[in-house]
Amino acid sequence: EQLAAARRRRMRVLPTISTLILLRHGQSIWNGENPRFTGWCDVPLTVKGRVEAVGAGQLLRSRGFRAANVDVAFTSELQRAHETCELALASMAGHRQDTWSPERIRRDARLNERHYGAVQGYRKDDAGLLAAHGEESIRGWRRSMHGKPPPLDADHPEWRPPPAPTGESLADCQRRVLECFRESISPTLFEEADPTRRDRTVVVVAHANTIRSLMAAFDQVPDDNVPNLHVPNSVPILYRFERSTRSLLSTRLQSAGGGSHARWLLSPENHQAVRSAVQPGGMLTRALFESWDTTGNRALSVAEIEAGIRAMLAEDVERPANCAVIAVAKKIVRCH
Repeated sequence: EQLAAARRRRMRVLPTISTLILLRHGQSIWNGENPRFTGWCDVPLTVKGRVEAVGAGQLLRSRGFRAANVDVAFTSELQRAHETCELALASMAGHRQDTWSPERIRRDARLNERHYGAVQGYRKDDAGLLAAHGEESIRGWRRSMHGKPPPLDADHPEWRPPPAPTGESLADCQRRVLECFRESISPTLFEEADPTRRDRTVVVVAHANTIRSLMAAFDQVPDDNVPNLHVPNSVPILYRFERSTRSLLSTRLQSAGGGSHARWLLSPENHQAVRSAVQPGGMLTRALFESWDTTGNRALSVAEIEAGIRAMLAEDVERPANCAVIAVAKKIVRCH
């Protein structure tokens, strides 16, 4: 009884943490070579996309996020996100597949990708599209908060009946995503939490613009910077909240959007995607060093640094890393 009482006292002192893991789906058949305006078009993953999804789950598992500890997973109604969710969670379960149930996956159309209206299904460099609308207009649709492509009608092959939209700006997309967060995701992070457990984990597997919308809200990114947020396929992005106050715990670090509380899980396989998504500086450096901390004790040993450098420079890693952080790390190793 005394031990139980002491344990309860420690739990009252320690902050209760809710972790939100954001994950964009793996590569689909329309965002590889010759990418298209995909939007609500329900296209499948490529083989590479499935491998990326499994790799994301393995990376999360290696950092201590196992499927058994995921309380709820949210995903969109589109198959590329739903399949990524199932593959990542199965990978997080490892050989203990009984620790995860697909019943914990909640699908919500408000997490669907931004609707691209009449241009859905067109290649982004389609000559007819450029001739009809002009490069400047197309750039405005893609790179601004309020630009909106022309709406599709019932004759369009990708038309869906209401309540599906007929076209959206990024601001329109963000509005419904934040509604989903307030009404569905936030309660699972904070209100449904078991008070006897210190940690709670919720996964959201969605799309580039829906995840961008959430990140912009969490980090209070100005509208002009929101389109600059790049979300690569299948790279886990973490936000940690103190449950009672719902405040973000992680320090704000430099990012493409001007500063972010996000933590990116970096690996030899995804580091190039992370480097293109975040500016050089605090966030990239933090992600790199955390990826080398295999013991999770937040104290890098020389052996861990050496192993991390070897992994990043391995011949089978696509476009080996070439950054100042690795150069500094090599100097640290030589000094020891």
